[in-house]
Amino acid sequence: MQRSISSAKNVSRNLLQCHKPPTAAIVTGQQQPYDVFINHRGIDTKKNISGLLYDHLIRLKLRPFMDNKNMKPGDKMFEKINNAITECKVGIVVFSPRYCESYFCLCELAHIREAKKKVVPVFCDVKPSELKVKDHWRSPKHELDRFKSALEEAKYTVGLTFNSSNGDWPEFLMTATEAIIQNMMEVEEHGQE
Repeated sequence: MQRSISSAKNVSRNLLQCHKPPTAAIVTGQQQPYDVFINHRGIDTKKNISGLLYDHLIRLKLRPFMDNKNMKPGDKMFEKINNAITECKVGIVVFSPRYCESYFCLCELAHIREAKKKVVPVFCDVKPSELKVKDHWRSPKHELDRFKSALEEAKYTVGLTFNSSNGDWPEFLMTATEAIIQNMMEVEEHGQE
């Protein structure tokens, strides 16, 4: 219990330090850039780990992007997703056992990498060594190479692991939030140099 209270205080302190006050964009009705882009395989994680993380970040007054939460009928899917990735500070990649079966997940991952965004991988119920790109879609070789390269880089980035059947959900949310805020602070520090 002591660690949770201490972690909550650290997260709150870090959030206040890195989060800028609202700008004129809110007054004029323009969409502010997203802080965090959550890349995930919806069918696997939108109702559990990804959805809970999104809701947790909203409660902390951060601006996360998750396709099923931020898109509405009439939005141009690729345009909206690509803009969210380009504008975000940090990409959270939630890997699940069937993540690599999704063309869209791999496209987003490749775009996150190409946009040179900080990435925090989350390995949910899967080991990094189990993640492999297979051509389920008959894609051109250059596109498969792009996916494989992005996946390899993410697999060898220090991330978080979580076992959904016996993991501590509140502890995971706190740890993930701390990692996100720490990475956001690093991005903002480098942006001010």
